[in-house]
Amino acid sequence: MRVAALFDIHGNLPALDVVLDEVREAGVDRIVIGGDVVPGPMPRETLARLLDLDPAAEFIHGNCELAVLAQREALRGGDVTYWGTTSGKPLPEPDLENMRWTAQQLGPEHERVIARWPKTLRLEIAGLGQVLFCHGTPRSETDVFTRLTPEDRLLPLFAGLDASVVVCGHTHMPFDRMVGSTRVVNAGSVGMPFGEPGACWILLGPDVQLQRTRYDLAIAAERIRGTQYPRAREYARDLLQPPAEQDILELFGKAEVR
Repeated sequence: MRVAALFDIHGNLPALDVVLDEVREAGVDRIVIGGDVVPGPMPRETLARLLDLDPAAEFIHGNCELAVLAQREALRGGDVTYWGTTSGKPLPEPDLENMRWTAQQLGPEHERVIARWPKTLRLEIAGLGQVLFCHGTPRSETDVFTRLTPEDRLLPLFAGLDASVVVCGHTHMPFDRMVGSTRVVNAGSVGMPFGEPGACWILLGPDVQLQRTRYDLAIAAERIRGTQYPRAREYARDLLQPPAEQDILELFGKAEVR
């Protein structure tokens, strides 16, 4: 069995479409969507594309899905009980604006679908054994760690999982490392990569293949700027010239698991 894993799409439909073309060419048996499908500039269209896949994709939620669901509840006058941050503190106002806008674009049918997505997923993949998919870590979708995070901090999070491989996302930078006896692979981001431009995803079975799909960034950026997404211009800018990996590693180093 071959599996494609796509994480952190963030409403970037142009990136998703080119990745799906490559996924079809790869002849995969299953597709796993690893959370943070939204928010982003084209949330409804992105969800529609993913929900219409044949064979049907399998989903797990990310921190952003839970934050958007909380904003959907807030639209009905309820309390916001989930902020999507490691600290549990409110997101900065620009990020909250993105969540609110995305919540307003989605309907009850989208809400019902997203609410059913589980936190983790397990698959048996030939050549790899038992593979666990999670967004941040098996413990929490908001946990931050990178290829540089000291192993001693991660060992408690990846012990006793009965999985030979863990596939995660959340930090938008692909890597393939060992934590104790567990192979931990970050799929990177389809829609908002850090470091090099392109759409990152992975092929699983019989080994792990990190993929970076090139596409016409200028056309994608123009489409994104044409949406009503609150941070469309910033999104398009970062798509054309992603933040440097070293800068993001330093930033995430202050928030990584302790």
